Amino acid sequence: MSSQTRTTQELGQNKQTKVKSRKKTGFLHELVKNKALFIMLLPGLIVMAINNYLPMFGLLFAFRKMDTVTKLFGSGWNGLNNFKYLFGTDAAWVITRNTIGYNVIFILIGLTLPVTIAIGLNELRNKKGAKIYQSLFFIPYFLSWIVISYLAWGFLSNEYGVVNRFLQAMGKERVQWFTAPQYWPYILVIVNTWKWTGYDTIVYLAAVVGVNKELFEAAAVDGASRFQQIWHITIPSLIPLAIVLVLIRLGRMFYTDMGLFFTVPRNTGTLHPVTNTIDTYVYRAFVMTGDVGLASAAGFYQAVLGLVVILTFNAIVRKYDKDSAMI
Repeated sequence: MSSQTRTTQELGQNKQTKVKSRKKTGFLHELVKNKALFIMLLPGLIVMAINNYLPMFGLLFAFRKMDTVTKLFGSGWNGLNNFKYLFGTDAAWVITRNTIGYNVIFILIGLTLPVTIAIGLNELRNKKGAKIYQSLFFIPYFLSWIVISYLAWGFLSNEYGVVNRFLQAMGKERVQWFTAPQYWPYILVIVNTWKWTGYDTIVYLAAVVGVNKELFEAAAVDGASRFQQIWHITIPSLIPLAIVLVLIRLGRMFYTDMGLFFTVPRNTGTLHPVTNTIDTYVYRAFVMTGDVGLASAAGFYQAVLGLVVILTFNAIVRKYDKDSAMI
């Protein structure tokens, strides 16, 4: 090997060593320089590790044979038997259908109704009235599901419910709401919309207020009506925010709110065909039957499907608008 070749190789190795040392030195330098910021970040990292990453070890239980709760780590491997049991019954189809169906409806309503209300509040000339309406829409968000469940019971109870009293006053028969599953898809959608619309409205209203006013002034000079300004300026300005919110909710496509689907229907057995979702199924499988393996298998199934959905939709968004994609 010639001396020139050796010299070139040595220079290359020295250069790589210097780059690595610079990276190490740079990170350590930033750590020392911004140690206060890293110390402030540390509690959040610890909480995230405990809440988000530590429970991931529980996915192993989906492949183990869990005889009792005390033998979580002592039980042997069970292969895919937990998944076979889950998909061998109608439970997998029912909970998947309910989870996807409700979430699709919630996403569509959360994408249209709050935007409409936010634009309407922004168009109100009486700003004090707009703030009052805004507060009224936002109040249900602060109510717990326990309170909401009692409100639902007050409206729908068989004997003293407001709705049944109204039906009786109209000369109609009372409805046994908590034993009639055909009504509950509508009831759950109404309750969820009532609770979350105010929060989503505030988010979109903040975006509407932030739209450049000069665009509306220029459109008005060109003779555009107020509806045309909303259609061609306001709504397109909300699209990036809407895409981000939809992506976040698609990531939760296979998750549901236990308060809505468990507490509001009061865990009534006759309503399970329309209120049972993956989360409620996992809860009942773990708490009521003690089957940790089956519950973990359902949770693993839930996580994988959610990951597939969010990656698929994000790829579609990235294809048409890279700036709006999350990753």
